[in-house]
Parts: sequence; C-alpha cells; structure tokens
Amino acid sequence: MPDTPSVLATPRSRVRVPLRFHDGYEADAELVTFHGLADGREHVAVVLGDPGPVPLVRLHSECLTGDVFGSARCDCGPQLREAVERIAERGGVLLYLRQEGRGIGLYNKLDAYALQDQGLDTYEANAALGLPEDARDYTAAAQMLRALGIGELDLLSNNPDKAAQLRTLGVGVRDRVPTGVFTTAHNVRYLRAKVLQTQHTLPLAALTELSAG
Repeated sequence: MPDTPSVLATPRSRVRVPLRFHDGYEADAELVTFHGLADGREHVAVVLGDPGPVPLVRLHSECLTGDVFGSARCDCGPQLREAVERIAERGGVLLYLRQEGRGIGLYNKLDAYALQDQGLDTYEANAALGLPEDARDYTAAAQMLRALGIGELDLLSNNPDKAAQLRTLGVGVRDRVPTGVFTTAHNVRYLRAKVLQTQHTLPLAALTELSAG
C-alpha cells in the first residue's frame, strides 16, 4: 500500500469543455491538468457542478475498449456515463486515470482477453501472463485531490481497495457510494469474478444466476 505522497502536485491548466454522450446527455465540465504527479502520467480531473465541502468523487481508470469503443466485455463505459451525470447533479470530480487494464496496459489487457476466451477469469488471465491482479496505485489521485483542495469526499465506487488506498494516502473517505450494475451477456463472468476475488459490492446472487443462464 502506498505511503502518503510528500510531493505536492499543482494545477497546470484549466479549460471548460462541454461534454456530450452518445445518448444525448450533456454536461459542462472543467478539465484540469497537473504538474508534479508521482507517476508522470497525464491524468485529468473532470470537475462537474459545484463540488462543495464534501464532493462526490469517482476514480475512473482509463478503458479504451469500454469508454471509446463501447465494448460489452466490461462495464467501464456505462460506469463512466453514469458517474458524469451523478457527479454533475451533486457536484464533484471525476479523476480520469491513465491506468488501462487495471494498470497492466492496453496490449496486456488484450492478451488477457484472449486467455479469458479460453476459459480463465479476468484475474486468472493476468496471473497466467505473470502480471498482478490489480497494478493500480492511487498516489497521483491523492495528489490531484489535494491540488484541488479536496480533503474529504464521498467515493463513487464498488471497489473497496480504492477507498482503502485513499485513506492510507491521507484522503478522508466519508462514504463509499455504489455505482449501478451494468450487466451484459459478455461481462457477467467478469463482474462475478470482481465480487469473488476483490470483494466489489455487486449483487452476487443475481450475477450467479445470470452467469448460469
């Protein structure tokens, strides 16, 4: 687990960007870039509405296949769409983190998909490639939040590890707010593995029934 970051990040630029999604939903956002992030990656904060003293925050890891191409093998695209609307309604920030494939990168993720097609689940496939189940580190996310003046938040996530890492990094997580459940015939095994392997807060009974069907 990471230590509290000693180096402070600072905002680099702020720009207003009108967002529009495929279903017609629109939101005005402020995109913020940063100097001094620990991992040197080009993460972006998407500020929506009025964040207030305890904003709603989502740490969303980049997913080219789901976010851009609409892949049904994961739930990333629908989670991103849902998060933008929920955060805009309440006020908060979406951190778009360049950690494709739970931190293993796009090519490795696609290699893992090929193994999943042979019957392995998402975590078994990573292990078979000699890769960690989840390589993500949220040190840069904590730096971004501090640079935005956010010390306490409600976290929009089904993943307990995100909340645990943020707390270890000195960010106050008041509550963890679950996202919706976005199942398809192609991602139900993936979602069920997340519940069994990393204790994501998703309805296991319903996922088991869908998987069996």
